[in-house]
Amino acid sequence: MELRHLRYFLVVAEEQHFTRAAERLGMQQPPLSHQIRLLEQELGFELFRRHPKGADLTAGGKVFLEEAKTILRSVDVASQKAARAAQGFAGTISIGFTSSAAAHPLIPGIIRAYREAYPGVHMALTEANAAELTEDVMHGKVDMGFLRQPVAQPQGIAFHELLEEEMLLILPMGHPLLASSPGRGKRAAAAAAGDDMPLVSLKALAEEEFILVRRHGAPGMYSNLIAACENAGFTPKIALEIDRMLTNISLVAAGVGISVVPASMKSFHRESVVYCRVKDARPSLLAPINLVCRAGPAEPTQQNFLQLARSFAGRTKA
Repeated sequence: MELRHLRYFLVVAEEQHFTRAAERLGMQQPPLSHQIRLLEQELGFELFRRHPKGADLTAGGKVFLEEAKTILRSVDVASQKAARAAQGFAGTISIGFTSSAAAHPLIPGIIRAYREAYPGVHMALTEANAAELTEDVMHGKVDMGFLRQPVAQPQGIAFHELLEEEMLLILPMGHPLLASSPGRGKRAAAAAAGDDMPLVSLKALAEEEFILVRRHGAPGMYSNLIAACENAGFTPKIALEIDRMLTNISLVAAGVGISVVPASMKSFHRESVVYCRVKDARPSLLAPINLVCRAGPAEPTQQNFLQLARSFAGRTKA
């Protein structure tokens, strides 16, 4: 028995006439009658009582009709569900992120856009540092993740850079370096509002103590800062290393030291710290946002997420 036999039977039952049913199915009447006979032989009883004016369902045919309708409806539903899954409109996806990446408006924008475009996909979200996130993607614990600088590039893992932003120096309010900045009062107040930030030379930081994210957590940005300081003629003094980039802003506000963070984080603790631009840094202090995933063929949900993330980031940069 094939599904086509059930569909043939259903049309004949609806038309109560083999010739009209054949016309509706786009086939000749003799082959249709033959297929129904084969179905009846397989079932072991007649489905129709044939007469000159058409065909009526037998008692067995009436029961089989309801079951056939149920089977065909189930097949249609299964086909629709499978098609949605094959196109990435249904299923699950797990997304990880670092706290510093999530602070950029790009990340919540992408997640919200994906949820609106694919409401049938269940999304699981988790936070980790860059090293943990890369490991989780590599071992299949997380499908994709947003991070800043890659901490390692294991085989089979791909990084897609979505954008790049400036790194800013954070000084506690009232820091002596702000006194030497032109237009001290107005500029510091403007900096707290996120406008017209003071410009500080990297060389002026030689005697400062830095608060940085641990090397294993974000070696890319960490290493770039170390290299820039050494090119400026000094090795930075490290007061403290922490696990999450958001924490160092609070510690700067507490007067523990100074730090650098991506520009998108400049809204945090603006009443206690001043964000400054850094000049004369070689290499330039930049903070990318990358989407990490497994290389090679991916599930439709993941393909759609990557495509949407790239498109959204392109519009953001434009």
